[in-house]
Amino acid sequence: MAGTKEASNDSGAGDVVIRKGERIPRRSPPQFEEVSSLAEAIKRDGFFGTAMNDKNQYGPVVMMILLLIVATITGFMIKILPGLMDVIGNFFSNIFD
Repeated sequence: MAGTKEASNDSGAGDVVIRKGERIPRRSPPQFEEVSSLAEAIKRDGFFGTAMNDKNQYGPVVMMILLLIVATITGFMIKILPGLMDVIGNFFSNIFD
């Protein structure tokens, strides 16, 4: 039956904690060192180290900034791509006419 499977102890996850009344096991939070500012966090751990590896407390903030950057680039490409495809199509149609 779904949901009745017991968790096995041989999973290799020694830092998993199951609290009373919870079904989803929690893992211990990753180790990080606190810094005094976002600029210092990026300077010390790098942009991607802070965003992807949660090396300090500003990981979620930098992840949102990274999301904004990726969304802006994606939106720009979606906006510019149809016009660019028209130019390329006209170029090749003029070559082969």
